[in-house]
Amino acid sequence: MDQHRGGSQSATTRPAEPHSVADIVNSGDPFSILGPHEIAPGRWEIRAILPDAETAAVVGRDGETVLASMERRLPEGLFVGTVSASERPDYRLRIERQGRAELLHDPYSFGTFLSHDDLMQIGDPTSDAVYTKLGAHHLDLGGIEGFLFTVWAPNARRVSVVGDFNSWDGRCHPMRRRHEGGIWELFIPDVTPDQRYKFEIIGLQGNLLALKADPIAFAAEHPPATASILKKPPQFEWRDAEWMAARSTRNHRKEPMSIYECHLGSWARVPEEGNRYLTYRELAVRLIPYVKNLGFTHIELLPITEFPFDGSWGYQPISLYAPTSRFGTPEDFSAFVEAAHAAGIGIILDWVPAHFPNDPHGLSYFDGTHLYEHADPRLGFHQDWGTYIYNFERQEVMSFLVANARFWLERYHLDGLRVDAVASMLYLDYSRKPGEWIPNRYGGNENLSAIDFIRKMNEVAYAASPGAVTIAEESTAWPGVSQPTYTGGLGFGFKWNMGWMHDTLRYISKDPVFRRYHHHDLTFGLLYAFSENFILPLSHDEVVHGKGSLIGKMPGDEWQRFANLRAYFGFMWGHPGKKLLFMGGEFAQEREWDHDTSLDWHLLDNSYHKGVQNLIKDLNEAYGSIPALHERDCETKGFEWIVSDDRDNSVIAWLRRGEDENSLAVVVSNFTPVSRETYRIGVPSPGFYREAVNTDAALYGGANVGNLGGVMAVDTPSHGQPCSLTLTIPPLATLILVLDPEALEAKI
Repeated sequence: MDQHRGGSQSATTRPAEPHSVADIVNSGDPFSILGPHEIAPGRWEIRAILPDAETAAVVGRDGETVLASMERRLPEGLFVGTVSASERPDYRLRIERQGRAELLHDPYSFGTFLSHDDLMQIGDPTSDAVYTKLGAHHLDLGGIEGFLFTVWAPNARRVSVVGDFNSWDGRCHPMRRRHEGGIWELFIPDVTPDQRYKFEIIGLQGNLLALKADPIAFAAEHPPATASILKKPPQFEWRDAEWMAARSTRNHRKEPMSIYECHLGSWARVPEEGNRYLTYRELAVRLIPYVKNLGFTHIELLPITEFPFDGSWGYQPISLYAPTSRFGTPEDFSAFVEAAHAAGIGIILDWVPAHFPNDPHGLSYFDGTHLYEHADPRLGFHQDWGTYIYNFERQEVMSFLVANARFWLERYHLDGLRVDAVASMLYLDYSRKPGEWIPNRYGGNENLSAIDFIRKMNEVAYAASPGAVTIAEESTAWPGVSQPTYTGGLGFGFKWNMGWMHDTLRYISKDPVFRRYHHHDLTFGLLYAFSENFILPLSHDEVVHGKGSLIGKMPGDEWQRFANLRAYFGFMWGHPGKKLLFMGGEFAQEREWDHDTSLDWHLLDNSYHKGVQNLIKDLNEAYGSIPALHERDCETKGFEWIVSDDRDNSVIAWLRRGEDENSLAVVVSNFTPVSRETYRIGVPSPGFYREAVNTDAALYGGANVGNLGGVMAVDTPSHGQPCSLTLTIPPLATLILVLDPEALEAKI
């Protein structure tokens, strides 16, 4: 940073006499008029805008010695005093208003703070300068404390800081435009943490805009209030060094990843206290042990970047750098993340760089022009969602977003970002009819600047936070989503397998009598299962907007519905790919998810619902402890069909292999309500195959039909394999069997 005391005022030059306070405020450089100016050798004129002051005086740093009484030169509140001093005076302002005296440091007595290098780095997407230089940062200048405010608004005619500290009066603290790139800067002494603030901006055409929240605010008011809040860097001492060090060495493709997707505002409420939210710290005590007990490896949070409208679930954020105040402070959120790491749980954040809402206090039309959004609605407006699309062609916008990804991974130690609506970024014609979009320079529908942004974001994220992962919610056949950028890929670590989800949910919702006609819905996904590093998602999107709950999709009577769901979960956990389940699914919530109410925890008093929860716990345990079920989730060598074509019996079976040749699991599903007795399947190795999971077990609400703990393979070839098992496959059930030499020795 540059000089802190002194400024650009030229010596022995009297500033031009302003005709009005507006002339000063709107000048673009209020320092040329306000603050101390040497008007003659040894004589300094000090000017200050104090609209609500009754009297004002220039006093020494001690606050007592009067250096000059100040004259009100303009009725709107311009005060001027003359001080004799051989060098630039060190002073304070003493004002009286409403019968009270106050001592203030003069913001216009300080010099510039951002250096030339700082200003250049702000536009560099590989730098963290966006959030270390822009925004509001607490400074202590030798005992003078305050906040340095900086904001990017290149087309504004004037920017002022307004807040609790100046009666929200834009005349009090106009900012200085630092350079042609449009960075405005002002250090305001004496303001304190937790005060509210915004930016008052006059646009290019001289129009006063709605007050704008700080795009880099580190905290914000609880909606529906909209102000940004001044914060020091989180006063939090991280104690997760061991977790972070271990994370940096992990290969997530070869490790179990079972993700619990969670909306913090509706996981649980406190009904006896007005149905309030749980705080981050309360969630650390309740949610994290719950997820740990069920064996999930990660929690994925629906967006907690501050957002105005509860009904958006966080997917229309305003303050991308602020954890939502709904659940507490930035320190509280840090404590939540640390508690997760202490329990061995990673935290993934749903992150939304694709679009932003049109709320007047947000990014839209920020400086009186389409600054963050593309000006042409064919490129800059989402017709489906009524939101604006970031202008990825602007280097500053790319830097703003890339830095935000880095911010969450670095400042809050998050373990991953799941990037929302990637397809809407990739395609210029996304959800648009002919004539509603503009082809790229090659005539295609690819959004080349968005692709550049995505690749840069992934490169920076992985370089800055070793061991963190990025995940794409991408529903098309775009090639190489989870391939490295140096091979031409987009650089994500994983991609949601939306095709698998749609196909299999369509299948399982059919009455079993008709499933033989839809057998391909179970098998089709294996044609492309290893083209990407896939996560199998049963997300919030499948239990809203009239789609019903997961259990609500299941056909049949009560027994069949729960048996279907259990069989489906067993099929999913045995299938190649990492796992994701939205909250409530783990105990078969009956009603559709409602973001305004808690999950129906009372359902766990019912044995069927408790049984589903028991099953999820055991599936996670099996998935994590059986290498064959996770080590090669993303490799063709980890999968082999046994039975793929028995559509008449709706039976499907396959092998899962780990990296060790003796690591072998067999997954068999029966999607009819008829038990299949003496059903023979081929296996590659002799030995005892332990029944690790049987979704028909009584513990899960089933009838205990099965194989008495396991089956011995015999030397009878079947399905192209040298050995075979003769199984009893329970009705509407999935079996996971593991080649278990230790169990064989025990039986002998």
